[in-house]
Amino acid sequence: MTRISGHVVTAGAVTPGHVEVDGPAILTVAADARAGDDIIVPGFVDMHCHGGGGHTFTTGDADQARRAAAFHRAHGTTTMLASLVSSPFELMRDATAAFLPLVQEGVLAGVHFEGPYLSAARCGAQNPDFLRDPSIDELTALVKLGGDAIRMVTVAPELPGALAAIAFLREHGVVAAIGHTDASYEQTLAGVEAGGAVATHLFNGMRPVHHREPGPVVGLLASTAVVELIADNIHLHPGALAFAARTAGPDRAALITDAMDAAGMPDGGYELGGQEVVVADRVARLARNGSIAGSTLTMDAALRNAVAAGIPLPDAAAMAATTPARVLGLDDQVGALEAGLRADLVVLSPRLEVKRVMRAGEWL
Repeated sequence: MTRISGHVVTAGAVTPGHVEVDGPAILTVAADARAGDDIIVPGFVDMHCHGGGGHTFTTGDADQARRAAAFHRAHGTTTMLASLVSSPFELMRDATAAFLPLVQEGVLAGVHFEGPYLSAARCGAQNPDFLRDPSIDELTALVKLGGDAIRMVTVAPELPGALAAIAFLREHGVVAAIGHTDASYEQTLAGVEAGGAVATHLFNGMRPVHHREPGPVVGLLASTAVVELIADNIHLHPGALAFAARTAGPDRAALITDAMDAAGMPDGGYELGGQEVVVADRVARLARNGSIAGSTLTMDAALRNAVAAGIPLPDAAAMAATTPARVLGLDDQVGALEAGLRADLVVLSPRLEVKRVMRAGEWL
């Protein structure tokens, strides 16, 4: 049995106490006035990540995926999806087959396809050569091959066949996300009504807000969808991050990294979806047009940035773990410091810097 003492972050509170771990599970969480200054939060759940530490998920290479996941675990992410970018169907299929053993092993929590069913007008750093309208045939083949490993697919709801595709995903237990979209307010709400449950990196890759045409940003904030927020102070101004978090509330906001392989690496040249990316001073941009191309963020930095933006620590911790775990249907296993859940936790310094990471009761 292991006891970890400090200020324990639970739903809506930070309490001096300890977490007792027995094997891979949390046994008890209790108050303890003698606890030290360390801060204990649930292991982070990153539902949108393309790679890190010089390794990528986007090529479907299992060894690269394993190394990318290990990089992010060192930063406190104990549960994560492998996010691909817009690709030919053959790569989507082969990546699903390659990542399936990693999901069964627990290295990954599943696969997220960010595309290729996206708006050409709002494709951002997605490769326009691979964009296409949603295909039920493709989705059927992927779900048949990957089963529960297919966790999330991002779709632009205004595309032909998009609402049917979103409904198909919902019916098959896959999270349908709305993103990279030029949809109107009404089209956005229709996507949510069809089953869209997540907003892929709110604000980014979306038609901007206008007071006479609110568009997808206002539509998603006004809906029941959980909004992803890239808290790197690059994709979102801290004021926009705080506004969205307050508007949606911690139960409907999720911190994500949207990281690419350049996370944790030096400035220089990289690749994303067959396109050249240049990273300078932490900012990744497409060489061809300067579009922001993913991030170099880690979840511990996202948590620090969220708190610095004025989001209370319990809310930020929920946004980094509890809410994404619930969206992905994993909240009976991870996402909170509660008895019976898997012993995934991060010990932080008072400055919210990672000191130790535990996954399934073992220190990493």
